[in-house]
Amino acid sequence: MNVLRSFISVALVMGATAAQAQISIDNAWARSTVPGQKATGVFMTIASEKPVTLVKASSPAIKTVEVHEMKVIDGVMKMREVAGVEVLPGKVTELKPGGYHVMLMNLEAPISAGSKVPLLLTFKDAAGKESSVKIEAEVRERTAPSSAKASGHAH
Repeated sequence: MNVLRSFISVALVMGATAAQAQISIDNAWARSTVPGQKATGVFMTIASEKPVTLVKASSPAIKTVEVHEMKVIDGVMKMREVAGVEVLPGKVTELKPGGYHVMLMNLEAPISAGSKVPLLLTFKDAAGKESSVKIEAEVRERTAPSSAKASGHAH
């Protein structure tokens, strides 16, 4: 009887876990800024077991945070806010310089290399259900390579 009860408990836990898309964020980093600079980008890789869309980013430390895309339009590099970034299962979505990224704007003070920027990323699944992932992006010098790791998982 105890074995059956244990099996049912495990099955219920597994079912609850499967209902929420498992989203993982790796290599989250932000570019450091210089005095007077009012904006910088945050970059990362995102993977998910189910299709989701990154629809919003926010930070308790920074008032204005938006999801942006850089794109060449008529030979000119332009940046604009986007409604979302699709993350497909089996494929890593990269937010990187010159592409999709999270923009930290209206900065009140410089962001120094070695510090961390707390972010809350909000994802929406195909059914419209939202889930959030808390991460900390490591701040790197403007010329630093993007190789260190920072991780976050859905809650």
